[in-house]
Amino acid sequence: MPEVDCLADLSASRYDSPMQSLKKERVSIMVTDAIKEIINVENLKPGDKLYSEKELVKKLEVSRSSIREALRMLEVSGVVKVYQGKGVFVSDPSEQSHPVKNWVVENAEALREHFEVRLLIEPHAASLACRFAEQKDLEALQSCYDTFVEKVKTGDVIESISSDSAFHLAVAKATKNRTLAVLMRTMDQTLNEGWYASLHAPGRLESSIAEHGRLLQAILDHDQEEASQAMEDHLRNALKDIQHYFGTL
Repeated sequence: MPEVDCLADLSASRYDSPMQSLKKERVSIMVTDAIKEIINVENLKPGDKLYSEKELVKKLEVSRSSIREALRMLEVSGVVKVYQGKGVFVSDPSEQSHPVKNWVVENAEALREHFEVRLLIEPHAASLACRFAEQKDLEALQSCYDTFVEKVKTGDVIESISSDSAFHLAVAKATKNRTLAVLMRTMDQTLNEGWYASLHAPGRLESSIAEHGRLLQAILDHDQEEASQAMEDHLRNALKDIQHYFGTL
């Protein structure tokens, strides 16, 4: 039976070179695609057990955190189901009327905690970015924003989520506070469910364009109060949309 032996092999058909692709796209997105490809190539059916995290790390030659992030994305999408202590199994999409909604309901407490932490950290980060961002940071923020807008227009939710989180990470990096930047990166790698859930709510991607634009302009203007408020409003709106659309939290 044919197999996908490594992430580089899978990406070769989509990009000119694997190293170039890593610069264009977050590893977790590539891993997500690679796992989907494994399911297709090896003809795995609903209920079949997928490789373990350890086996996927070895097979795709990426970090365990990237594997876990990809599996979370796939679980929210209804592609796989992760059972603690048992492993990862292929799901049956036809049995799920709304896999994202099902996931949100099952993980409501984790999502509440996710937004609680972000509301504590990110408005302050936006304020600090106004004070300490250098020209290269402002250019990076503008680039991240432009990429996010482009991805939303293509309708690719997964790449839009990647671009959304990249924008938030750029804000954290602009603070020049290394501890804060590391904390945000860790959250992005291990607590990304809030991004994933909120951006599946109808209209949230489009609303995020305007909200990111407001935040970006405030940072460009070095308006600390407006930047902090823009970030808080953005996060609260995302939470509100989850509550309204998914009927939970």
